[in-house]
Amino acid sequence: MSHYTTSLFFMKKGSELVGIVTKVNFPNKAIVETEEGPVKVKNALPGDKVKVRVLKMRKGNPEGMLLETIEKAPTAVPAQCPHFGICGGCTFLTMSYEDQLMLKESQTKELLDRAIPYEYRWDGIKASPVYAGYRNKMEFSFGDEYKDGPLSLGMHKRGSMFDVIYTDECYIVDDDYKAILKATREYFAGLGLKFYHRMNHTGYLRHLLLRKASHTGEIMVALVTTSEQKVDLEPYKELLLSLKLKGELVSILHTVNDALSDVVKSDYTEILYGRDYINESLLGLNFKISEFSFFQTNSHSAEVLYSTAREFIGDLSEGKAPDKTVFDLYSGTGTITQLMAPVCKKIIGVEIVDEAVEAAIKNAKLNGIENADFICGDVLKVLDDITEKPDFIILDPPRDGVHPKALEKILNYGVDRILYISCKATSLTRDLEAIHAAGYKVTRAVCVDQFPWTANIETIVTLER
Repeated sequence: MSHYTTSLFFMKKGSELVGIVTKVNFPNKAIVETEEGPVKVKNALPGDKVKVRVLKMRKGNPEGMLLETIEKAPTAVPAQCPHFGICGGCTFLTMSYEDQLMLKESQTKELLDRAIPYEYRWDGIKASPVYAGYRNKMEFSFGDEYKDGPLSLGMHKRGSMFDVIYTDECYIVDDDYKAILKATREYFAGLGLKFYHRMNHTGYLRHLLLRKASHTGEIMVALVTTSEQKVDLEPYKELLLSLKLKGELVSILHTVNDALSDVVKSDYTEILYGRDYINESLLGLNFKISEFSFFQTNSHSAEVLYSTAREFIGDLSEGKAPDKTVFDLYSGTGTITQLMAPVCKKIIGVEIVDEAVEAAIKNAKLNGIENADFICGDVLKVLDDITEKPDFIILDPPRDGVHPKALEKILNYGVDRILYISCKATSLTRDLEAIHAAGYKVTRAVCVDQFPWTANIETIVTLER
């Protein structure tokens, strides 16, 4: 019996151990090698010397929590953000960007290799052209940094559902976000208004949603509150308009949300200034983006993602399939739908979010695209009502992947080729089991880093019968 196997019998819940992180599995599961054996924890990086506490045994494997980083890895770099380690947003800020890319690529390739028992073309990982201040959307929460503390506005504390860190120096947003965040927090703290308390369901201030188009510079500010109080927001609007910003503030909204859950949604929205959308451009196309429209959060890397998708599609992107009908399932605001429209006879986008479909229809009209149809509904149900049969299918599902019953219907079309874009590699590899069973093989795969400094990565695969 090995040393580790013997030691595991003596590794009790509550044990505090010291070890070195030898590996980090997708998305953020570090393996800490201790004298008593390996322990799995979150938020530790390769090469770090750490102290951990064992919390539980899962199928004989100990899992714990990180207590302290005793020594950083020899390759560690200073974090570019003072909130790192406290804020729950970023994961890899003490790694160089190059090391981070290598880690994400190896994690994804290992997952795919386990799920794909044959040879396929691996194109590695594509970096984000911009990796500081890259986000074009942020949802900040109102709260307090500690119980009964002063008003805070920012991101949730790592490991906490309640504490909110004032992230005024966040590394992944640009200076306009920081200026608006600072002004908003100070203004409402001065008024003495209370944040919405998730346990007792009282309070006014909920979220601050900010969008800034990376290519046009247009900015949207949406203040999300409950209807508990009637507050004159005219002075807040004037404050925002007085800020010296690099971009152009074109939309100030007040969204009322009385839902009990901590989700950003609208019961109703009023326009305090300007309009209810911003304009953005992507690969020569123009898009109107509303408050809740899905749009890739990194516009610069999105261009890499969609250009790569077009390249992977091959014959379609080369204009050799003018008589083909394409289904774009989980189409969001129709970005891919519109990019593919010029090289096929007809393309049908299906999306469950009403507002995203409305935006897609407007955007297609804006770009002069006439052969794209958009249907609002659940893919699982909508496929039963579409009379057309696809020649090619594009899948870009949410993080949880494709619903098993929907995937069965999609595979039953028997198209020759499918393009699958995944924002969570474990969901993709789960879906591959059914895809393989239906007679498809992965022929080519690549990663695109849409989310620098976080544990997330986009993966594109082509599937052929």
